[in-house]
Amino acid sequence: MAVVDDKKRGARPARRRRTRTESPFVTLRTALTAWLSRPLASFHLVLALTGVLTLIGIVMVLSASSVASYDPKTGSSVYSLFFRHLMFIALGAIVFWAGLRVRLETVRRISATMVVASLGLLLLVLTPLGTTVNGSQGWFKLGMFTFQPVEAAKVALAFWGAHILVIKYNVIHQWRHLLVPVVPVALVMFALVMLQPDLGGTITLAVVLLALLWFSGAPKRLFGVLLAGGLAGVLVLAIIAPYRLARVMSFLSPDADTSAEGFQANQAKLALADGGLFGKGLGQGASNWGYLPNVQNDFIFALIGEELGFVGCAVVLALFAGVAVVGLRIATRNIDPWIRIVAGTLTLFLVAQATINIGYVVGLLPVTGVTLPLISYGGTSLVITMLVMGVLANAARHEPEAVAALRSHGPGKFGRLLRLPAPDPYRPPATRKGSARGSGSGTKAARPAPRAARPAPVQDRRSVRQPARRGGARTSATRTTANRGARGTANRRGHW
Repeated sequence: MAVVDDKKRGARPARRRRTRTESPFVTLRTALTAWLSRPLASFHLVLALTGVLTLIGIVMVLSASSVASYDPKTGSSVYSLFFRHLMFIALGAIVFWAGLRVRLETVRRISATMVVASLGLLLLVLTPLGTTVNGSQGWFKLGMFTFQPVEAAKVALAFWGAHILVIKYNVIHQWRHLLVPVVPVALVMFALVMLQPDLGGTITLAVVLLALLWFSGAPKRLFGVLLAGGLAGVLVLAIIAPYRLARVMSFLSPDADTSAEGFQANQAKLALADGGLFGKGLGQGASNWGYLPNVQNDFIFALIGEELGFVGCAVVLALFAGVAVVGLRIATRNIDPWIRIVAGTLTLFLVAQATINIGYVVGLLPVTGVTLPLISYGGTSLVITMLVMGVLANAARHEPEAVAALRSHGPGKFGRLLRLPAPDPYRPPATRKGSARGSGSGTKAARPAPRAARPAPVQDRRSVRQPARRGGARTSATRTTANRGARGTANRRGHW
């Protein structure tokens, strides 16, 4: 048989395939997208952000407090405030673990008790048992430590308000059900905090209330009314108090008097300007030597700009932006309405507090005395913030994909290390008979949960498969009847 050469037949030689090298940005984006699609990505991100922000806070508090801590008369060393900060971080780590390990159903069940206890503490702090610090009677002195009840009241309002708004989901379109009793209780808290007085605590409490109403689906026109009323209230409070009016006037005209009310704000801007791009280096800032009072608390972001420069400030801003993105990701990926509202509210509360602090350091807002979460010198705010991050990490473990992974593949490395129990899948409450019908008072019909959000009837499917395991093939009619029963059980589990 004659062998015909390919060249004689006119066949073209095969071309080599060109291997196109992907750009590093495309490779990084692909790897990041793949990692974010993992079931526990949100949980790991919360842990990482908490650890990095806390570590930055440890370094900056050590740099900021070394000079202020030294007092030869009392024998206080340069590390006194730093060691106290480490004690608060240790206490906060315990609280973080408790918030991560406690069952969220338990938190929701005791939320009313938490609100009542917070109101009682806000009343009690106005009595002679309270301690005045920086002109505000808002602390309890417990030995060498102090406790500020308004910080606990913010978290209690978030838990309880979400619980009430979820219960009233079917009638939330009616204003009287939307506003009562969440708004009256919040207004009582506002009044008690302003009696201390503490304008910064009142503003952050207002942020919690607005976030609750926003994530529960309140009408948008309501926020216009609330914002207008809130701005009017802030203006009235600023005018009636001379020291608040002085702060507002110094904000409007910062160069008028840089030695009185505008001293701290002016020194903060000078510290940011001295830092430049990369900063002077850790421990080299002039703000540590008394040029910027209270630098380890309210103005620590100015010290970050002075010692770490624009790069350090950009890193801190990126980390808080990461907290916002991850917190909203947790809120959108959960199907439990209470967890969704709580996660969104706590995220907005933390990011708003950081925004207010950075805003008045750079001169965009009047000075209000709000600390920078996880970075400012420790105390009640640090401990409560770590509790909030623990609850967010707990909510991340309740995402449907995370629940399925944890219950099928085990708790994982962090779960075993922290001894975390496997979260239970979300079970919507059963709908009462007739609740889906509109009543005479104008109640809307109950909205069923989305089909994708309904949990798979695991137990029903197991019970259907059992006869096949025992032997004997099932007929198609038997299989159809069993599947209908399973679907009917899932549907009866209900609505929000």
